[in-house]
Order: sequence, then structure tokens, then C-alpha cells
Amino acid sequence: MSSKLKKTIILHIPYLFIGLFATKLGQMWRYTDGAELGERILNLGEGFFAAMESPLPSFHPSDLCVGIAVAVIFRLIVYGKSQNAKKYRKNEEYGSARWGKPEDIAPYIDPEFKNNVILTQTERLTMNNRPKDTKTARNKNVLIVGGSGSGKTRFFIKPQIMQCHSSYCITDPKGSLVCETGKMLQRNGYRIKILNTINFKKSMKYNPMAYIHSEKDILKLVTCLIANTKGEGKA
Repeated sequence: MSSKLKKTIILHIPYLFIGLFATKLGQMWRYTDGAELGERILNLGEGFFAAMESPLPSFHPSDLCVGIAVAVIFRLIVYGKSQNAKKYRKNEEYGSARWGKPEDIAPYIDPEFKNNVILTQTERLTMNNRPKDTKTARNKNVLIVGGSGSGKTRFFIKPQIMQCHSSYCITDPKGSLVCETGKMLQRNGYRIKILNTINFKKSMKYNPMAYIHSEKDILKLVTCLIANTKGEGKA
């Protein structure tokens, strides 16, 4: 006997006893004298005592039908209650948060080290947007918050650049990253382009005239120039 069948049988044993006991109701009604409904209701006491003379259930066909009907009704009531039951999370009343374990982060890490975003010394996140298990696909955005000198560049930005797993667009107000990581990027086949709005001698040039192909492009360029050369209240 399979465990599932055994479990089903054990689950329905109480309804079997309810059905057998309910056969006494059918027997009680059969033993009650009276031609009309009112008379039978008045004589139910006699029928009850007559049916209870024997503690055994009745196996008369009509009594068995009553027992089966009562058992089915009880089963339906219990089933309806279970479907509408409230879902309680026992022992989690104060939350279920816990410290993560290595096996929790393992599905999100790419086997090849360089294909990951480095989060900590032991935790990483794959750069693959379509992993084998789609449930492990995650957004790659990372927010780093820290005061000046807390190590945001040294301990997060630089390790990510040194992974060399993608193209990078870096805003660097200090201007130190290109000096510290530029040669490494070039050795790994990167083409570096720099826009320096402070020292134009160290900046790559941009010629907007090269993108003018029609009169509409001229109007766009003129509008842009006017919008960006307005002073305080002056045109």
C-alpha cells in the first residue's frame, strides 16, 4: 500500500465512524410510529429508545443511506472550512529574516569569476542576464552609500573595473580613475574616451557640425546653443 493511499484512508476513518453512528438516526426514524410527519416527530422519543437498545450500527439499506449522507455532509463542511482557513506562519510572528548562508547565494554566482559583480569577499552576482535557472536572474543595479574617504572608489569601483567584463561609462569628478586604471584597461583591449570639462587640453573633442545633415539639424544646434548660453536673466 502506497503512503499516499494509506494517508487518505487514515484521513477518512473518522467519517466512517460518523456514518456508522448516523445509521442509528435512520433506524430511529424507522422505529418511530406515526402515519404523518407531526405524529412521527411527537413519537421520536420512543423510536430513539428502540434504536438504542443495541449499540451496534444498523445495516438496513435505508439506514446506510442516511449514514452515508451524514458522513458526506460532514466531509464537505470540513473541506470548506479548510479551504477558507487562515494561513498562519507559526514561529515567524516577529519576521523570518536571517543571516544568509553560502548555499543561499550560490545559485546567483557565475562559475567564472570575471563574469560577476563583486559584492563582498565571498558574495558575487552573475552578469549573465539569462542564467540557466531564470528564477536566479536579478537586477544588476548596486547602490553604494558612504561618506568622503569611506572607500567607495577603492573597495568597490576599482574592483568592478578590474573585472573587465563589460563596457564602462564612469563619472569621475576627481579625475583619478583614468590615471590609476587606464593602462590596465588598454592592456585588456579597451578603447578609452575622456570628456574633461575642466581642462580641455586633456579632453577628447566633439564636433557637432559633423552631425548636421539638414536644416532641422541646424535649428536643433542653434536652439541648444542658445539654451546653454543664457546668463542670469540675460539672453
